[in-house]
Amino acid sequence: MLRISVTSVFVDDQAKALAFYTDKLGFAPRTDVPAGEARWLTVGDDHSDVELLLEPNGHPAARAYQQALVADGIPCAQFAVDDLAAVHAELVGRGVEFTLPPTAMGPVTVAVLDDTCGNLIQLVQMNG
Repeated sequence: MLRISVTSVFVDDQAKALAFYTDKLGFAPRTDVPAGEARWLTVGDDHSDVELLLEPNGHPAARAYQQALVADGIPCAQFAVDDLAAVHAELVGRGVEFTLPPTAMGPVTVAVLDDTCGNLIQLVQMNG
């Protein structure tokens, strides 16, 4: 049986990304080892063993992909929350900027934040 163990987001600065994903979003550091000129740098939550790799966007295709998604307003990742209004208020209090405030969209409510490292991240709450 397959299971997801690591997924990644491209970031323009690994140190800045680590600070944002831990200090602002509340993820815990998991793995931090040298990997050539960069690091194998992951964070995770308390609910699963899946890790999020904060992967350098050093390859031109990675930068182009990342920039195209942001230019079109497309989030590169989605994180689930139980109470989006409360999470949104808490994150705004921590200085996180949102490009879309909590917005009901049928069976879900979504919000989109700027991770300061070149990405838009969608938060989603299932309604009902």
